[in-house]
Amino acid sequence: MTAQPVTPELEFLATLHVQVAPPQEVGDTMFGRRRVIPLLGGTVRGPVLNGTILPGGADFQSIRSDTYTDIQARYVIETDEGERIYVENTGIRTGSAEDIAAIARGEPVDPARIYFRSYPRFETASPTWWWLNTHLFVGTGARHPDHVELNFFVLR
Repeated sequence: MTAQPVTPELEFLATLHVQVAPPQEVGDTMFGRRRVIPLLGGTVRGPVLNGTILPGGADFQSIRSDTYTDIQARYVIETDEGERIYVENTGIRTGSAEDIAAIARGEPVDPARIYFRSYPRFETASPTWWWLNTHLFVGTGARHPDHVELNFFVLR
């Protein structure tokens, strides 16, 4: 007998506001137009996780077409208690060519018109936050002219 599949639940972890610097354009490579966006810092606020995003991370993007971008960001969160969590957030951002071009020019675009989804992975040595190492997460995102807003959820 086949058991009914269990539908996973999502539990809200936190909202991240990440301040970004202007992109460093690498150019058109065989994998798309490569660009690196330095991360200047930011905040992490939620019912579960609170802290700051330390400066020094980056978002490594490969723009595959005028409507599709692969995203891979790497950075460190420092919790309000001083513990550190490494984040590797991989995702995609898609939308109309006009909306994606507006984002590239630094113009505001209604986040509802952009599909921006990710799967963050966490790594930490902290006993308090060890469980982050052993769970899966999903995220939604919105690109604003001077920052990125991410909402992370635990997949239960």
